[in-house]
Amino acid sequence: QVQLVESGGGLVQAGGSLRLSCSASGRTFSSYTMGWFRQVPEKEREFVAAISRGGSSTTYADSVKGRFTISRDNAKNTVYLQMNSLKPEDTAHYYCAADLAAYGSSRVIREYVYDYWGQGTQVTVSS
Repeated sequence: QVQLVESGGGLVQAGGSLRLSCSASGRTFSSYTMGWFRQVPEKEREFVAAISRGGSSTTYADSVKGRFTISRDNAKNTVYLQMNSLKPEDTAHYYCAADLAAYGSSRVIREYVYDYWGQGTQVTVSS
């Protein structure tokens, strides 16, 4: 069992930056593939980024590639999402998630493979 707690959301102007953090409980954080998803009301949750257990492999949605960076610090049980050049369309509730299985670039984009989810943090980008 792992508990995930996101932080770092807020209101920012277009073109600005935010860094989201997701802190995990438990000693086995390094055993999890980690992902970030986002959701706006009345739409399905959308994949944003994912990172392998050791941090050597990452995958990004096309919509955020080149602007967002996912990273992790296993010593701190934390995964990050650095978001630069934010756009109004990035406005959403952002969730982190943990997957017990090994990393696979085609697997990590699928919401249903993740075993644990945080409550999320709201990001609002004003134009």
